[in-house]
Amino acid sequence: MTDTLDTDVFTSALARMRAALGRGPVAVLTGAGISTDSGIPDYRGPDSPPRKPMTYQQFVGDAAFRRHYWARNHVGWRHVHRTRPNDGHRALAGLEEAGVVSGVITQNVDTLHGMAGSRSVIDLHGRYDRVTCLSCASVISRDRLAERLTALNPGFTGGVDDVEIAPDADAVLASTRGFTVADCADCGGILKPDIVYFGENVPRQRVLESYRLVDDAEALLVAGSSLTVLSGRRFVKRAADQGKPVVIVNRGPTRADALAAVTVDAGCSRALGALAGAYQR
Repeated sequence: MTDTLDTDVFTSALARMRAALGRGPVAVLTGAGISTDSGIPDYRGPDSPPRKPMTYQQFVGDAAFRRHYWARNHVGWRHVHRTRPNDGHRALAGLEEAGVVSGVITQNVDTLHGMAGSRSVIDLHGRYDRVTCLSCASVISRDRLAERLTALNPGFTGGVDDVEIAPDADAVLASTRGFTVADCADCGGILKPDIVYFGENVPRQRVLESYRLVDDAEALLVAGSSLTVLSGRRFVKRAADQGKPVVIVNRGPTRADALAAVTVDAGCSRALGALAGAYQR
């Protein structure tokens, strides 16, 4: 999607962003919009189709839902596994190295911030590359589970690579009938991605770490989030309540625009790349 801001408007917006954020430290909150340029779709962007993500209650309460999820994920996770950071991720990593950004709170599970070089990253909603047992709490890599699922379902991914990819390493499949789900190899319990589902609480320690990051910062930068859910919006409210400037970069409006000192309707790669360049001058 091409940004709608012309050069003069964008230059003005960049100057206002730079002035509001100051010299740092800046805490950063990111959402799905920062990863769209890496080929990962978002849930609520202007061009996103309607999606109905699986809830935690559905996953734990219905074996058919779990089969449906793991079959789709068995195809879709490979797409996310192949993605790479874009200019927005790299810009934030560069700003951290320069001492401007103190850390990133990400609502994404794609691990692209770490891959780009960011060192202080709070994975608020978990990571797609890990799987945990709901009974014994053992953790295995998604790569290891892929080996088990492939052995249990030989040939399942054949001919289904060219499919629509949904967020959270999911794929849209017409049918998942006959797919065999892997249980925990240690205790036989239910395996679940190390991802916070809709209807599930973010672990309290992650929330407290995120609050501390905001508390210790001089400003908050939001990149690529519509701030529709409280999970991320609470950090904007925290910063605003403390009188700290909030800068929001997002394609389209957000539910926290009224709390922001500056809002920029633009893509993250363009805006963050320009912001990083402005700090270098």
